[in-house]
Amino acid sequence: MADSLVELRDVTFGYGGRIVLDGLSFAVARGKVTALMGASGGGKTTALRLIGGQQRALRGQVLFDGADVGVMSDTQLYAARRRMGMLFQFGALFTDLSVFENVAFPLREHTRLSEPLIRDIVLMKLGAVGLRGARDLMPAQISGGMARRVALARAIALDPELVMYDEPFAGLDPISLGTAARLIRRLNDALGITSIVVSHDVAETFQIADHVVILADGRVAAQGTPDEVRVSPDPLVRQFVGVDADGPVRFHYPGPSVAQDFGVEGQR
Repeated sequence: MADSLVELRDVTFGYGGRIVLDGLSFAVARGKVTALMGASGGGKTTALRLIGGQQRALRGQVLFDGADVGVMSDTQLYAARRRMGMLFQFGALFTDLSVFENVAFPLREHTRLSEPLIRDIVLMKLGAVGLRGARDLMPAQISGGMARRVALARAIALDPELVMYDEPFAGLDPISLGTAARLIRRLNDALGITSIVVSHDVAETFQIADHVVILADGRVAAQGTPDEVRVSPDPLVRQFVGVDADGPVRFHYPGPSVAQDFGVEGQR
């Protein structure tokens, strides 16, 4: 797709002998918020790793701005990563660095900017997430929701074109969750970036996403606008969106019957 910043074409990937993604194809439109959703173990975080070049596809293409990440040299990959930001699950802040130093870290690692300019950029990024006043605090002194916002400020420090969010709402209270969701949407529109959000939170994610991709069994089970996905006839999608306990995704992991495990059959 001409207007796509990221595109996966017939991508297959697995760990050991277990296939996680099986012929997966989808596109991420420029300037939009795309949500990757689905049951646990469906390959959502794996897709982010492939886009960032942490893993290489066994088959197929992972395209970033038209270039195949899987065949990039180290130099090309590092250059591509400079155009990406990543918000890791639970923030992954450096615990021995202050809030200010955490956000300044990528600027010091990847640029030759002067310290006064780095200071201004860090304060602007912290201001964008509402935490300029927390610059001197340590990660242990701030809440989980604040830590996630500091991590977001760090993710956008280099003004990336693409920001990937791995479970940005996990473990947050309702107020922090709503704040984080609105912040993702606002920053995406204000900065003109492209966002990929991996999340299990249906309500908040559907409110901020332009496009939703539901993964199941390593493939796309459904995709479209939130309203289109809500009315999908696919049983798994309906179970996921409706948060139903009963459906294609079972509570019990497949195994021997109760009678077999407890020796009831042999006593008859």
